[in-house]
Amino acid sequence: MKILIADDQELVRETIAAFLRQESGFTVDIAKDLDSALVAVKAHGPFDLVMLDYMMPGMNGLEGLAAMRAAVPGTAVAILSGTASRAVAEQALAEGAAGFLPKTMSTRSLIAAARFMAAGEVYAPMMQTADRTGNFGAAAASPLTPRELDVLRRLCRGMANKEIARDLDLQEVTVKLHVKTLYRKINARNRTHAAMIAREAGLC
Repeated sequence: MKILIADDQELVRETIAAFLRQESGFTVDIAKDLDSALVAVKAHGPFDLVMLDYMMPGMNGLEGLAAMRAAVPGTAVAILSGTASRAVAEQALAEGAAGFLPKTMSTRSLIAAARFMAAGEVYAPMMQTADRTGNFGAAAASPLTPRELDVLRRLCRGMANKEIARDLDLQEVTVKLHVKTLYRKINARNRTHAAMIAREAGLC
């Protein structure tokens, strides 16, 4: 499988490329912006999958998606993002993106997603993240409660459990319980991951 990863952050693109290159049968090229990605698909294609960073130079929102899809008709083109909202993800998918991938994905999930999209399927884990009511969709056991949302928004601000407890007039042990429960509901690995998921969903 031949993949092109375009991202203006060298560490991000090199890290993702390194993960994918460890997988048998994967060949990965990289580009630093949309212009160089367009050059790469013409010079080194065809590719099975192209991944574009939503915020890199040349993208102009989703105009870059349209430009790449026009350049490589029939090729799966996906969007990578660390900050874009669910609304942007929905728009990207509506405009033909093969997937919308958060940069916080695990290596195993990224490899599975690459295979899935290259096979012609649409991969959209953000469609199972939260809306503004705390409903994280079918992947969650249940929506977040108002109190769990209060705690999650304070995690986004980098507050410690003790600070959250003081701010919400709760016992620290209660805050710890809320944190543990919301981790499970949104499939977060830690506080940083929980905050990233919340930001992706537009909750903070």
